[in-house]
Amino acid sequence: MSVVPTSIRDRGSYLWFLVPGGLLLLAVILVPFGMNIGISFTEWSGAGEPEWVGPDNYVRLMSDSTFWASFRHNVGLVVAMAVLPTLAGLVIAATLFDFVGKHFGSRHAAVLRACVYLPQVLPIAVAGIVWSWILAPQDGALNEVLRAVGLDSLAQNWLGDPDLALWSVMGVMLWIQVGYPVVIFMAGMQRVDPALHEAAELDGASWWGRFWHVTVPQIRPEVFVVLLTCTIAALKVFAPIYVLTRGGPGGSTNVPSYYSFQNFFEKTQVGYGAAIATVLTVLILVLTTVFLRMQNRGDHR
Repeated sequence: MSVVPTSIRDRGSYLWFLVPGGLLLLAVILVPFGMNIGISFTEWSGAGEPEWVGPDNYVRLMSDSTFWASFRHNVGLVVAMAVLPTLAGLVIAATLFDFVGKHFGSRHAAVLRACVYLPQVLPIAVAGIVWSWILAPQDGALNEVLRAVGLDSLAQNWLGDPDLALWSVMGVMLWIQVGYPVVIFMAGMQRVDPALHEAAELDGASWWGRFWHVTVPQIRPEVFVVLLTCTIAALKVFAPIYVLTRGGPGGSTNVPSYYSFQNFFEKTQVGYGAAIATVLTVLILVLTTVFLRMQNRGDHR
């Protein structure tokens, strides 16, 4: 009679803990995504029987100027939600950790960190409505302040001008997003060995030199995590666009996720909306793979 080794038996018992997560992944992500891919090869209004059209929806996407314009707008949001928050987050986190924390105490740094992070926990509907009041063309707070200080010429229709709307949304998203990297980077800075900074300081390195050559390389994993998660959030951003501009004016703030929503629910072109969602999902998966490989390569170095 064979005896199963204890390690194998224990490993088998651990696998049972993966079953709930696996079932949830299957039911919430894999099955719906498979159904979405199937619908993308059909022409369907959401009622009745879908009509199989093969790759026609994807061929249509290749020549859809609105679809490509929405991706160009998304590039701006990637800058506002991933690139700029990462750079600003590094500076703010270093300031709170190295200056405020050391000169005024960790409690003051924690309070300021919570203030910076506060926009992240606000419901996006609330934040969007408040910002729509601030950016209102007639009696908005921003224009009123500009008029009060004699800068009437700078008062604009921030969300109603096609040339300014995307920039305004980018500014709002930067305000919302910057708290996330600050929290992540401050957590990473706590594990940096102080001896490295002391050695660099003894060698005559300035604060900026210690930050750039000691701190940043040590928190490289956190930088990759922030860039990856913020880029994914920017690519699938929907709620802020829906609350602030509804993709307008004139489609100047439309993005792929909102364009997919429009085709799903407003135009009842479900198959075409599913094709947009599928392309967006594949793009996110590709970018995630690239980011992870870059991170692994950096870790090996």
